[in-house]
Amino acid sequence: MLAATTDGRRPVDVRLTGPEALALRMTSLLLRPHPTTRPDDVAEVVEWFGAMQAQDAASGMWSLGVRLPGRTLADVQAALERREALRTWPMRGTVHLVPPRDARWMLAVTGVRALAGAAARRAVLGLTEAEADRAADVLGAALAGGGRLTRAQCLATLAAAGIDTAGQRGYHLLWYASQRGVTCIAPHVGAEQTFALLDEWAPDPHRPERDEALGILALRYFRSHGPTTRQDFAGWTGLTAADARRGIAVAGDALATVRVDDTEAVVDAALLDAPRGPVDDLHVLPGFDEYLLGFKDRTLMLDPADRQAVIPGGNGVFQSTVVRAGRVVGTWKRTLSKTRATVTVHPLVPFDGGLRTRVEAALDGYARFLGRPVRHSW
Repeated sequence: MLAATTDGRRPVDVRLTGPEALALRMTSLLLRPHPTTRPDDVAEVVEWFGAMQAQDAASGMWSLGVRLPGRTLADVQAALERREALRTWPMRGTVHLVPPRDARWMLAVTGVRALAGAAARRAVLGLTEAEADRAADVLGAALAGGGRLTRAQCLATLAAAGIDTAGQRGYHLLWYASQRGVTCIAPHVGAEQTFALLDEWAPDPHRPERDEALGILALRYFRSHGPTTRQDFAGWTGLTAADARRGIAVAGDALATVRVDDTEAVVDAALLDAPRGPVDDLHVLPGFDEYLLGFKDRTLMLDPADRQAVIPGGNGVFQSTVVRAGRVVGTWKRTLSKTRATVTVHPLVPFDGGLRTRVEAALDGYARFLGRPVRHSW
């Protein structure tokens, strides 16, 4: 008889090697063809993930572009203007792209933990809760009726109302207003971040009960990241271990429990029949992509010896990666001028001529996405 799993679910007698799990994970991440879904627009990609890391706007755009072959940056920006997705701080105090109708319940279920810790940050900044609430009210009034303000205009509006935004106070107040569900981050205008009212950008919010919400989070996370662990799910959402277990239980038979080597993991049950063999594919991914950001344990994708090259100083800033057969083999950086992009590649393993040619071809795809020529540098 199979032993019970730690989340109380019915176990599945499936054992995966690390390479097999990585093959399925690349499929979940929409970096390989998926047997049950083929998202065709920004809304469908973001809904598949539930939330996509987008702290860095340029990385967020390419995370969408790489999963929507043939689309351009202009196409993605137009989709965001159509409100197919929006950016806010739904969990871990970090900006993500989310489906508009899900933003409010995500703030309530996962964002609330970050909000609970805001008092300590306010004390450091010399702000009171009353001042933060007043700032949210001021921004709400300024944006009402379809308004949209750049970050600089938001700070000027607060200053005109007598609210001190010096230092990090301004950022905290903008974060707080979105965390409370008053504002959200609208698409950039040129190079400038803009803000709008969440109620106006998401006028028809979904309002699931808490258990249902936890189940939605679990289903979306594991179908887009699995096979991986409950601990990774808790780390991604910021949920407590108890809530993470509850979410998996609520998702029910849509998720399956497997073993990856000696570790219990969870995966979308529909993915168990997907190919698990090696695939020598190649991607040039942005630094802030769910490929790495979606996991606490990244050993399937990243050699521990290369961690410092990908996350210099361990400060949460990730380099863009060259990924071959699901593993990080290099990093890259872009420099933009008015007429072109220059991309410098730093190999982490030996690159022969054939691999260099493949990397340059992948970067040419990125150039087409940007709509400008690229110069390769090694």
